[in-house]
Amino acid sequence: MYIEPRIFSNLLGEHMTNILVTGAPRTGKTTLISTIISNLNIRVIGFLTNEIREKNIRTGFTIETCSGIKKILASKKNLDSKYRVGRYGVYLDNLNFIVSKLEEEIEKEMPKLIIIDEIGKMELFSQSFKDFVMSALNQKKVLGTIMLKDNDFTKKIKLRSDTKIIEINLQNREKFANNIKELIRCQKDQKLNV
Repeated sequence: MYIEPRIFSNLLGEHMTNILVTGAPRTGKTTLISTIISNLNIRVIGFLTNEIREKNIRTGFTIETCSGIKKILASKKNLDSKYRVGRYGVYLDNLNFIVSKLEEEIEKEMPKLIIIDEIGKMELFSQSFKDFVMSALNQKKVLGTIMLKDNDFTKKIKLRSDTKIIEINLQNREKFANNIKELIRCQKDQKLNV
């Protein structure tokens, strides 16, 4: 279900579950998620993906858990990897390590929100990542990002009835940040009142 900005406010009264942000590359999906979680006063577990830049040129990506564990996800320097997206070689072992740490964290203490940034081409080389995503979505408490162009896996996610897909661009990103924060707060309040 794609949500247009003009009808977004109608969802505030509806019971919310998973919220996934999509959009073209470099529209600020990760920035949006970072802004939202930094303004929420709830326990979160998950990860963010950020660019590695050298001399103002993107050379790769890191994956960092909300608890501070950081690994390189992909790099132009990783020429030996058989898992490639464009010029980037994916460090599959690093991704699987992060997934295992997230599973351990969730087993110790269930969070109010699970952050997944991003369900994208690099991450989808990992079966353990796919399993983690499906398990997290079934918890009905995911805030994350998902690639705009679909494959079979992402298409199934976008068709889930318990998942809202919000497409952002540079013009509507800030408006959605406030609306998503409000949706999460409403969802949190609904769960406390049940």
